[in-house]
Amino acid sequence: MIAIDTNIIVRFLVRDDETQAEAVYRRLKRAEADRESFFVPLVVLLETIWVLTSAYGKSRNEVLDCIEDMRRMPVFEFEKDGVVAKLLIDGRNSRADLPDILIARSAEANGGETGITFDKGAAKLPFFELLR
Repeated sequence: MIAIDTNIIVRFLVRDDETQAEAVYRRLKRAEADRESFFVPLVVLLETIWVLTSAYGKSRNEVLDCIEDMRRMPVFEFEKDGVVAKLLIDGRNSRADLPDILIARSAEANGGETGITFDKGAAKLPFFELLR
């Protein structure tokens, strides 16, 4: 399995560089034909969320739709897919920032019982408590 970097995902999703986007498209098609998959680490997903919202102005729903669409594609294999599934659910049912949700769900999946933060927004999630 080959790991995929954020810039590959971004080219695929936003096609802001046509030459690179076409290269990604061809590689994904080849992987699909060969029944090959690309590993998407959670840190790459986190960075992708940040890039799509901050650099490309994508809305929360657009980002969630992109992630959901990618999860349906057999060519992508997400690290801790259950965490990603919970991100999609929580992302649609909560107003918390998507990166905070992903951090909380990832920590929980790895045995974290709670988290501490100075971020008042993150502290609204049940997982986090505000450090005073």
